Amino acid sequence: MDVKMRMEELIHQINQYNEAYYQQNESLISDQEFDALLAELQKLEEENPLFALPDSPTQRVGGTITKQFKSVTHRFPMLSLGNTYNEQDLRDFDERVAKGLDGEAYEYICELKFDGVALSFWYENGKLIKGVTRGDGTRGDDITNNVKTIKDLPIRLNSSIFPREFELRGEGYMPLSSFGAINDQKVSRGEAPLANPRNAASGTFKMQDSAEVARRNMACYIYAMVGNENPFQTHEESLIALEKAQFPISPTWRKCQSISEVLNYIHEWQDKRNELPLNTDGIVIKINDYAQQERLGFTAKSPRWAIAYKYPSEIAETEIESISYQVGRTGNVTPVANLKPVYLAGTMIKRASVHNANEMDRLDLREKDFVFIEKGGEIIPKITSVNVAKRQGNSPKFQFPEECPACGTILVRQEGEANHYCLNDKHCPPQIKGKIEHFIQRKALNIENLGVETIDLLVEKGIIHYIADLYQLNEGHFNGLEGFQSKSINNILQSIEKSKSIPFRQVLFGLGIRHVGATIAEKLVLQFHSMEKLKLASLEELIAVPEIGERIAQSLREYLDDPDNIEQIDRLREAGVQLSEEIQEIVLEGEALVGKSFVISGVFKNFEREELKDKIIANGGKVVSSISSKLDYLVAGENMGPAKLEKANLLSIKIITEDEFLALLH
Repeated sequence: MDVKMRMEELIHQINQYNEAYYQQNESLISDQEFDALLAELQKLEEENPLFALPDSPTQRVGGTITKQFKSVTHRFPMLSLGNTYNEQDLRDFDERVAKGLDGEAYEYICELKFDGVALSFWYENGKLIKGVTRGDGTRGDDITNNVKTIKDLPIRLNSSIFPREFELRGEGYMPLSSFGAINDQKVSRGEAPLANPRNAASGTFKMQDSAEVARRNMACYIYAMVGNENPFQTHEESLIALEKAQFPISPTWRKCQSISEVLNYIHEWQDKRNELPLNTDGIVIKINDYAQQERLGFTAKSPRWAIAYKYPSEIAETEIESISYQVGRTGNVTPVANLKPVYLAGTMIKRASVHNANEMDRLDLREKDFVFIEKGGEIIPKITSVNVAKRQGNSPKFQFPEECPACGTILVRQEGEANHYCLNDKHCPPQIKGKIEHFIQRKALNIENLGVETIDLLVEKGIIHYIADLYQLNEGHFNGLEGFQSKSINNILQSIEKSKSIPFRQVLFGLGIRHVGATIAEKLVLQFHSMEKLKLASLEELIAVPEIGERIAQSLREYLDDPDNIEQIDRLREAGVQLSEEIQEIVLEGEALVGKSFVISGVFKNFEREELKDKIIANGGKVVSSISSKLDYLVAGENMGPAKLEKANLLSIKIITEDEFLALLH
């Protein structure tokens, strides 16, 4: 693979991981693996500047803004920090600082790096006027009402020491105690638990219901003050003043006179940090003096006067006792290693994910193997490697099953898939239960008072089998079942009745169609408005919907072409469940682009890409994410992706410039 192709591959991978982390709150790889990819791309760009792209992930923060909140332009960019796992890199950083300051004396402030959500708090005339997420570093989401629920964040200041306008930067987080309590409640309701406190914090701060945010007891630590009228000379002075003004400042910070003292601080907190009421993943090291910070300046992505040291993911060694195989609601079979209990990152670990058969083969797992496990923030840790030196001679290799462990159906591995699936979705018990549990969750039909145990019992007793059976339940079905009183039965039935008013987009998500998450369900409803229209949509019409690729479209068609599924949908309609949704029509600026589809690629002089997308939609056009033979136009800006250009030429798609696009409107 040549250098240019490797750079394009790295950009694609990093963008995928960024999207999963910042938009779906899902961590697909460890921080160390991600940082290694980013470091490789940075090195290649430095060595091959002609191939470097202006929108490379090395040039921007990984986050994004959502469409649910008003977006706000940061008055001062929220840049991420350069980071390292290597103490030698810290010494190199110290040398660069010394060189940049021409031998002038300097001090560091060391602070714990909390694992939460970066936030900006805007104050004006002593009042909190805005709370904004980092977003892409330039623009973020306005979540003011949600940050005002943070109990220890002052809404109004009594101190006169601060300027009329200033900003504070802080880390919003969910305390571990709140995280544990919420997950206990979720499990009791039959909902999937939150993955980890960072993801939970991110999702909570972007909730539309501020009352629910308040119930989750969110917190924050302030770590910086920014503005044109900063009254302080050093970061130390600002921390002391902010603490006196009742702002939440972590008491763990320390002033260090040398890089040796910094390293001592890092070593001191490596184990002590596990005693804190929130997660941390490293140390932030900053130059104390603001004037010196200004002299050192910034790169395109991060300040030259600060760096983050990240602790390696904690690793423990233990023995595999067995491997069990879990069947998910879509039929995917996941191997889980049952371990001899071992203490890791503050918790006792008894299980570790192995993901799929490929991972079992890669690790070459055998009976009685000793393995190294890593806990990088997810609920279930993962096995990273085997201690082959402790392997017993001729120990049998774990074999992935050929049949479903729950129902005995032959497993199928579809082309392009890493997972094996049981296709007996109508009769496989874990799939039946999983589909119903998915249907009742908060993001779907939000049927409260029905927990996992109740669903399991009703399925095992043969009272329910399909999701539509829920709407046939009455008090008589619970007679004779242990633990159900008249009041609890009435609460369940009322919750089921209430779910009939849930919008169609949530119902569509709740059906559990493979690959159709909440976001995809919303896009489908915006396009087709009702289940009847969706049932009539061809594969090509589905693929034409933004972000709906062939895989999702094929999955939808398979689901909607199944008579059993249509029967259940008809039963839901008869029960009064919402299977259509009125969508407010967009008032068009014009109709010049009606019936035309566009792909946007590159950088434009008059528009941000999102603005160009809005302009197309406002004139009746449609914006799609991928190039196909059905596409009308590729709008090509500067530095557009070569792969899209090549595919457009191959399919004879008309390629137009920004000026040619504007000409289409007139």
